[in-house]
Amino acid sequence: MNPLQVKSASECAYDLVSLGEVMLRFDPADMRIKSTRSFNVWEGGGEYNVARGLKRCFGMNTAIVTGLVRNDLGLLLEDLLHQGGVDTKYVRWFDYDGIGKNVRIGLNFTERGYGIRGALGVSDRANSAASQLKKGDIDWHQIFGKDGVRWFHCGGIYTALSETTPEFVIDAMQIAKQYGTVISYDLNYRPSLWRRDLKKAQAVNREIAQYVDVMIGNEEDFTACLGFHVDGLDANISGLDSSNFKKMLDKVQTEYPHFKAIATTLREVYSANDNDWAALLCYEGEYYDSIKLEHLAIYDRVGGGDSFASGLIYGLLSGKDPQSALNYGVAHGALAMTTPGDTSMASLHEVEHILKGGNARVSR
Repeated sequence: MNPLQVKSASECAYDLVSLGEVMLRFDPADMRIKSTRSFNVWEGGGEYNVARGLKRCFGMNTAIVTGLVRNDLGLLLEDLLHQGGVDTKYVRWFDYDGIGKNVRIGLNFTERGYGIRGALGVSDRANSAASQLKKGDIDWHQIFGKDGVRWFHCGGIYTALSETTPEFVIDAMQIAKQYGTVISYDLNYRPSLWRRDLKKAQAVNREIAQYVDVMIGNEEDFTACLGFHVDGLDANISGLDSSNFKKMLDKVQTEYPHFKAIATTLREVYSANDNDWAALLCYEGEYYDSIKLEHLAIYDRVGGGDSFASGLIYGLLSGKDPQSALNYGVAHGALAMTTPGDTSMASLHEVEHILKGGNARVSR
């Protein structure tokens, strides 16, 4: 593996730009979606969450490439994006047709699990503005060449949204490569988005993998999206042994020798609120096991993987050694799962407190 070459911050407008759909998330708090009378509203989306975490927790300059609709829901989402601090200058706005038949804002209804009841997500996102973006809609040469970007991030959720998004993603990655921008991709397999068509999911993701420098996934993603089998896993994805993942990642490296880094989160689920949480990183052919947080108390697990990715990317962008970068990812992901919503509410101080072995005693 060749070492990861990251451009200096002084020559780039942004530390990271993400490409993805940003949805309105409706959260019934402690109720169920099917019986609630009220919702809390957040913004969220796999790729956006990474950009927001890097901005809010780690203080880096980030932007989002997405699509929004010119109606009040689009304006609400824009306001939430502004609160998150992620630059919206690359947002493409679509005119609203009055009923959302052609283009709309995606909605995501998410309830937190408890005990034996797992978390539940109900998406209402067909024909969203972001899914309608196609090759030629965004001036990637302006973004990567003139403005300058150190790191570009995308993922399998966005890729699965429509027939045009895979080509759109590949075009962005090809141009990012021309300007020396590091590219990361979170496989983020969602069976519902791929209509459980593994052949299509693997064909698309294998093509995209040709352009990726840093590949990220969880215990299921590498099997579903790239076709690599992990020994020792049962039907519930339990019994997570990092040695089994190292064997799998050996095969990934053989097939994709251009990957500079490969990271996978490891999760043992005892209940919706009780998980073991760790990660594994392969960097320049060397393996690193993260700190392991056993019996982590989970408040809202959605977005934990995205916050892991932003912590890892922060470490690598900041020039930290691979072990430290991995541990920043694990600590940030863990903290994100202690608060509601997709996005992290953690601070850099809190992340580093965990890394120093800090506990949950009252701070006052």
